[in-house]
Amino acid sequence: QVQLVESGGGLVQTGGSLRLSCAASGRTFSNYVWGWFRQAPGKEREFVARISWIGGSTAYADSVKGRFTISRDNAKSTMTLQMNSLKPEDTAVYYCNARRTSTVDDYWGQGTQVTVAS
Repeated sequence: QVQLVESGGGLVQTGGSLRLSCAASGRTFSNYVWGWFRQAPGKEREFVARISWIGGSTAYADSVKGRFTISRDNAKSTMTLQMNSLKPEDTAVYYCNARRTSTVDDYWGQGTQVTVAS
């Protein structure tokens, strides 16, 4: 089992920055791909970024490329999303996700609110 807890959300002005963190607890994460998703009011939850725990390979949604950076600290079992040049369109609840690649089992955090004022 994997448990995830997000933190770091808040209110920021357009062009500002925030850093989200996800603390993970579990036995091992070697077979998982980790990522961030977000959901704005009235919209479906969408993919933001992902990272493999072992190799560290990353992928980003087109809407955040060049502005967001995903990273992880294997020793601390934490994952971070550095968000720069924030736009009002980035306003959403951000969720930490862990997917077990072999079974496609998904684990989710409780979400953290990010609000970007225009």
